[in-house]
Amino acid sequence: MSAADAERRSQGVIANEDTGESSDDQLLDEQKDEESDAGDQPDPANPPPPQEGLTDTVEKALPISSLTPRWRNWVIRGVFALMMVVGFFGLIWGGPFYLIIAVMTVQLKCFQEIISIGHKVYQSHDLPWFRTLQWYFLLCANYFFYGETITDYFGHFLQREEIFRPLIKYRRIAAFTMYVTGFCMFVLTLVKRHYLKQFTMFGWTHITLLIVVTQSHLIIQNIFEGLIWLIVPVSMVICNDVMAYIFGFFFGRTSLIKLSPKKTWEGFIGAFFSTLLFGWLLAYFMSGYEYFVCPVEFGGPDSYQTMMGCTPAPLFQLTDYTLPSWLQGILQVMGLQWKIVNIYPFQIHSIYLATFASLIGPFGGFFASGFKRAFKIKDFADVIPGHGGMVDRFDCQYLMATFVHVYHHSFIRAPNPGKIVQQVLALRPDLQLVVFNKLKQHLLDAGLVENSCSS
Repeated sequence: MSAADAERRSQGVIANEDTGESSDDQLLDEQKDEESDAGDQPDPANPPPPQEGLTDTVEKALPISSLTPRWRNWVIRGVFALMMVVGFFGLIWGGPFYLIIAVMTVQLKCFQEIISIGHKVYQSHDLPWFRTLQWYFLLCANYFFYGETITDYFGHFLQREEIFRPLIKYRRIAAFTMYVTGFCMFVLTLVKRHYLKQFTMFGWTHITLLIVVTQSHLIIQNIFEGLIWLIVPVSMVICNDVMAYIFGFFFGRTSLIKLSPKKTWEGFIGAFFSTLLFGWLLAYFMSGYEYFVCPVEFGGPDSYQTMMGCTPAPLFQLTDYTLPSWLQGILQVMGLQWKIVNIYPFQIHSIYLATFASLIGPFGGFFASGFKRAFKIKDFADVIPGHGGMVDRFDCQYLMATFVHVYHHSFIRAPNPGKIVQQVLALRPDLQLVVFNKLKQHLLDAGLVENSCSS
């Protein structure tokens, strides 16, 4: 042993006198920990054997055994796609409350599917309190995000109930305190031989919260702006997915992307034009109904019901547009003498929404495909026969929801009178009088109202 090694060894022993461990013992423990953590990593060469799922059960139950596997998958996907569309219509008929409950349900299931993959891949079932902490962090995130939205729109309504007042008034500090408590619990439950595994799952959980909770929060905000801002984008993504499958099934020859070998250029292009046409027609139909275009509001200070009626914004009123000369020339070649068209302005915006749903939205699906390939799984779950799990169905919807929210706030959004009234009603009576007097004076100065109290 060299003098330098002896010196380092003696320094190591001295450094560990207070723990009773020599440096060799400590290094040996660290090597064991590293080997233990390395053994916790997924083994892509030996994936778990496939098990019979719900799709296999449905395939055996339906009288389609004589069909080829390709057509059996077509039938199963078609049947359950139709069932989901019918269910979506039922939620629309039920109103915004049922749609919000549906969004929350999908959020919970997507969160469960993603973190379950992490538990299976990293064999983290033995981590102390970790699964409980994951759901606790989900509760904290939902309380923070949805607390802001609910307070903005329904704060006055909730403050009528004594039990809700502190939850509304101190929502931010309460949410922060809850999160910090969970963070401290995570640190206190760290186990030496599971450090790598625990921090990996901690990051996994927070990335999942960012993807799932944030996007679902934006979806609910879109609902409050009017059902049309939920129904049209969601329907566009559904249309694009269905038409891509149909065009690819019958005409697909050229592979689109390696991450998803079943996606074809023929399906991608056919779905693009189909979605543009579908979005244009759906926007025209829905723009004529107040139920779809009006923001969600409560009926009044003493009402517990929502109102879906209003004077439609100019965006949803028929307007005359003069066609550009080049388009008039094309129409003349087709025998159409159109120079002016009478359409809803929202139909023009539907072109941008449909373009995003067709060209960018599928990348949410490609991302999910890459994720599944990384961990050698076919689907996130098997809760929807022929389709997989909730994440498999809503991977593109989350990306679309973010775009709609950003697009609406950037180019469409105007101050919401109902939201402003709710914020005023949440003030003390003396402050409400201050707002009233200032607003009254402003309207008098602008000549919009007459002073009925003048002699």
